[in-house]
Amino acid sequence: MTSFAQNKSHCDFLFPIRQWLDSQEVRSSKFAHFLCKLIPAQCPFERDIVVFGRKLFHIPPMCKLNPLYEQVVTLRFKALCYLADECGEDITAYC
Repeated sequence: MTSFAQNKSHCDFLFPIRQWLDSQEVRSSKFAHFLCKLIPAQCPFERDIVVFGRKLFHIPPMCKLNPLYEQVVTLRFKALCYLADECGEDITAYC
């Protein structure tokens, strides 16, 4: 009998893209800066809807619904680590 994880990987049509994103290496500061500017630190869609000082409702972060969310966040983390460790840059502007 095969495990659920094996069956899931066979049906996952995004697997090649996930694998490609996971294999990306950050080797230049220009590319690292580009990634840190492109990928936000927080989900830009999360909001509190406030009218007349009263919170009506909250829109939850929808970024986690993205099937490639973990890979994109990992790529941003690799870029931040490259800038901090290899280039010795201050990354507080991206946090």
